[in-house]
Amino acid sequence: MFQDEARFGRMSDPRACWAPSPHRPVVNLALVREFKYEYAAVSPWDGDIDHMTREKMNTESMSCFLKQVSKAHRGEFNIMIVDGASSHKGKELEVPKNVSLIFLPPYSPELNPAEQIWNILRRDYFANKVFDSLDAAIRQAEQGLVAMSQNKEAVKRLTNWHWISAILKA
Repeated sequence: MFQDEARFGRMSDPRACWAPSPHRPVVNLALVREFKYEYAAVSPWDGDIDHMTREKMNTESMSCFLKQVSKAHRGEFNIMIVDGASSHKGKELEVPKNVSLIFLPPYSPELNPAEQIWNILRRDYFANKVFDSLDAAIRQAEQGLVAMSQNKEAVKRLTNWHWISAILKA
């Protein structure tokens, strides 16, 4: 599995949008700095997504997420590829026995297909939207993650890059 986390909240995400000529689209903005973190792990081979919302991005949250993934995939040994965030390397990090972490090289988000989940979530669920509360924004993020996790074929197309699928063939 490939793991990543991203911040979602009330800061709006203005994007280009269509409007009939000669009208110009009106897009509201929100500059409220309220957010939470979405944790996600994706299996490019079968299209599974595990996700969790946390208040903070820290070692405790990462331990909690790893525990959730471990329980969801009981009976399996999970190799989880992660970036080099300090919360992934903390001494207090609790890694379950059926999970092993492998670290991506520094400054290489382009190697992590889990990053694509955030791109789709921002484009399809957050672009040009203003939320009246942090809870509304997080409900939107969770709704998007649930919808994505139910479309395993789309997740595989999005994340199973040629070099990743070659790993199983080797």
